[in-house]
Amino acid sequence: MLCLIVILKQWIIMKIFCVGRNYIEHAKELGNNVPDEPVIFMKPKNALLPPFSPFYYPEFSNELHYEVELVLRISKNGRYIPPKQANKYYNAITVGIDFTARDIQNELKQKGLPWEKAKAWDNSAVIGNWVDITKETANKPFIFSLKNNDEIVQEGNSSNMIFSFDTIIAHISNYFSLNIGDIIFTGTPAGVGECVVGDILQGFLAEEKMFEVEIK
Repeated sequence: MLCLIVILKQWIIMKIFCVGRNYIEHAKELGNNVPDEPVIFMKPKNALLPPFSPFYYPEFSNELHYEVELVLRISKNGRYIPPKQANKYYNAITVGIDFTARDIQNELKQKGLPWEKAKAWDNSAVIGNWVDITKETANKPFIFSLKNNDEIVQEGNSSNMIFSFDTIIAHISNYFSLNIGDIIFTGTPAGVGECVVGDILQGFLAEEKMFEVEIK
């Protein structure tokens, strides 16, 4: 019972921020321009897949894509945060998936419309177990990857991000208050691809498995 309470406390989420096109090769693979400032969008709280819950292929899409990302947990309330102070506002990291209904997104982009329907539906965000960020790990690159049916399909390194964690947090805080419990998906590297019913997706931080999700 105590273990369950601890798990549930870790899943008290306020807001979900996401960063698009934060790796040059990913921007290129989707035919997007490399941005000159962070591309920010949001998911509602009910976009987060609850722990121990199955992930069901959305009925409205015929092209579901995985996008593995590093995810930060905000540990301090703030607004207008200077980049040099931003590292004081997050204390944990994990790996997650920003699921995307790519067919819906492409249709909306062609019409010049917002694409929340392709990104922010219920259970469209997966996060793994949290790992505390220490003084030793804070200054080192974070290596992460995604396996689909035991085959590595995406690999990323935080040192290849266009915009660093601190830059992202400072930028977001210019427009939105950051609150304890907010999480930030920091962008996906190249290699995004389609997944189908029966696929098993596993996210890794270095060699440690952070989550496993089966598409149903």
